[in-house]
Amino acid sequence: MPSASAEPVPATTEVNARPAVVPALQQWEGGTGSFELRKHSRIVLAKKQADELDDQGAQLSAEIEEVTGHKPAVSPRIPQDGDIVLSIDPSLADATGGARFAEEGYTLTATDRNVTITAPTAKGVYYGTRSLLQILLLDDGRDSVPVGTAVDWPNYKVRGFMLDVGRRFFTADYIRDYLRVMGWFKLNQLQLHLNDNGFKGDKPWSEVQAGFRLKTDNPELAGLASKDGSYDRADWDSFEDTAAANGVTIIPEIDAPAHSLAFIRFRPSLGLDNGQSDHLDLSKPQTTEFMKSVFDEFVPWFRSPDVHFGADEYTVDKPRYKVYFNEMAAHIRALGKQPRAWGSLSVMASNSDGYDRDVTMNSWNNGWYGPQALKRDGYSFINTNDALLYIVPFAGYYHGHGLDGKYLYDQWEPNVFPGGQSVAPRDPQLLGAMSAVWNDLTEATYSELDVHGLVEPTFGTLAQKMWSGAKADMPYSAFLDTVRKLGVGTGLTKVSTTLAASASGEVSLGKEATASAGEAAAAFDGVRTTNWASGPGDEAWLQVNLGKPVVISKVELDWTPDYGRDYEVQVSRDGEKWTTVASRTGREAAGADTLTFDPVTARHARLVGTQAGKKQNGYALWSMRVFEVPDLALHRPTTASSTEVASLGPENATDGDGKTRWASAYRDDEWIQVDLGSPQAVQRVLLDWENASGRDYDIEVSDDAANWKTVASVRGKPSGARVDELTFDPVTARYVRMQGIKRTTGWGYSLWRLEVRSMSPEPDPA
Repeated sequence: MPSASAEPVPATTEVNARPAVVPALQQWEGGTGSFELRKHSRIVLAKKQADELDDQGAQLSAEIEEVTGHKPAVSPRIPQDGDIVLSIDPSLADATGGARFAEEGYTLTATDRNVTITAPTAKGVYYGTRSLLQILLLDDGRDSVPVGTAVDWPNYKVRGFMLDVGRRFFTADYIRDYLRVMGWFKLNQLQLHLNDNGFKGDKPWSEVQAGFRLKTDNPELAGLASKDGSYDRADWDSFEDTAAANGVTIIPEIDAPAHSLAFIRFRPSLGLDNGQSDHLDLSKPQTTEFMKSVFDEFVPWFRSPDVHFGADEYTVDKPRYKVYFNEMAAHIRALGKQPRAWGSLSVMASNSDGYDRDVTMNSWNNGWYGPQALKRDGYSFINTNDALLYIVPFAGYYHGHGLDGKYLYDQWEPNVFPGGQSVAPRDPQLLGAMSAVWNDLTEATYSELDVHGLVEPTFGTLAQKMWSGAKADMPYSAFLDTVRKLGVGTGLTKVSTTLAASASGEVSLGKEATASAGEAAAAFDGVRTTNWASGPGDEAWLQVNLGKPVVISKVELDWTPDYGRDYEVQVSRDGEKWTTVASRTGREAAGADTLTFDPVTARHARLVGTQAGKKQNGYALWSMRVFEVPDLALHRPTTASSTEVASLGPENATDGDGKTRWASAYRDDEWIQVDLGSPQAVQRVLLDWENASGRDYDIEVSDDAANWKTVASVRGKPSGARVDELTFDPVTARYVRMQGIKRTTGWGYSLWRLEVRSMSPEPDPA
């Protein structure tokens, strides 16, 4: 016992690490403890900005409900404990963040009482709410924020994505969803390439796809919009509204004088070669006047301060190209917009003398107009380099199956160009970067969701490198795991994450699911912002078909605030006869619950609720995950005493493919064995026999593949295909084999599967 004069030993508390959001926070000063989201937490808007932040408050409330299950009220009153506070302070500055902080930066301060997001602009507040939502989503209980202060801003002004809708129509729902996905990752410019056409190849121009995607009621342009899909003014207004709500600016692009088949189809006299071309004839004054009329019609739709007029890959009339370039740039400025174009001047002119310098350029190819030439000529430019940032879906060129995420994460930032053309980080002429999807393969049959599947895997990586560069401070594999958990954000109607990956041993992800009520699939889709809800009442069930009989020993449930108080986990081989393997009574909170049990073979698993925590709401789960006991033999070296033919080798029994098999010579005393790689605790062996099965055989184990011990025996097994599951007292061994004694047929022994497992489940934490 210490003496009365002994000094007390102070408690040690760890300073909170920087939350792992995407993109990573620029600065973080951690405190101790956490802020807890409470039942009566509110979103409080600073009084002076209540009107300016009202829409953001309502949006954040709905998003917090989607992420956590709690829907906080929005209030202009004085903050109380548990509230989230949003505030605009135009005087707020950060010396390191500078102009980027002033335009889009924010501070996020969490104490044990409140979370406060303050920014110089409403857009900065919005980006702060993205970080808050991601922190909550990644928290185990979805209700905790570590105490500390973040100061955050982007390294670059332009953090973009370009989508070619000219060659392939994308639905309005898809565009709106992508604006939300961009906001989730703090990307801020969506460039829509609104017209283009396919390549001629061996076809006549009359058979080549061409598209223009804006539809107006103006009779002078009637028929210009594509019949296979276009956006009217209401669609475009919805895009602009969605963009504004998600911190994104839409950069509209109308591309000419090349890529102009849609305009030539509408006015054949404007095309070269009597309209047999996708290049406009710039020798005719009416050509430029027509293009000005197109911009006159649609620029009033556009809320962006910038409008893109294309101007790339036109090589047939270089002198008139310069005139067209300068006239269109001046015309767009006369309409109140800043002009943008694709950099092409290294090909179009021996030098850039006489070209309008007040045009923002996309540097898309070093040969056409690389960053060093752009710097020399004084242009502001955006890195859209084709070799690094172009996707042409399913083509044999330009990253047809998606960008190289590991390269981008480990080696790229917006200042990096190939061919020795890189510029200094944050060069004042370099505005940022923009990846691009070009739908060159106009006759291919892929869908807009297929494009999403190619884009999503690197969206988070690009956002990271554009916002805070290399500050993620983790290997690519760990970063990608965080991206998987975050998914693609909130409020989506068309797209969802394609990166959902099962945890080690999970066998339920994406499987067929049913329920007593509600959308059962939401519990098994791997998306952390969707949930299954039963509706009111104490009795409900949720069931998943695992697809085949598997050995399971654990189920994880992630409850929303509408949790179950009393419930059971049941399993079945046939979906009709059920056995209870685990249960819980008296649960009192949302969050994760892990139930473990002795391994059991089942094809179906279900949750059966008997008493809800809130009877009026019933049950709701973010996810139900069913875990298989690992097969220690899977993909391990496997040998046998004989093989009937080379294609029926012993490795087929442990390759995880239920359609391949091993078959022995036509003799009784044949064997198959697997090397587990190191001594393992073994207690269960599964043999999935073909008709040529074993009547009498032993299961043997060994430490050295020389001295064997029998742990289980089968005698007198009936003939015919069947699965034998043999359990025995736990034993440690490196090698396991089936030693045949007698066959059931005149053929040899034949196995579809040989599986080896331990039977020790993980301890139940409850």
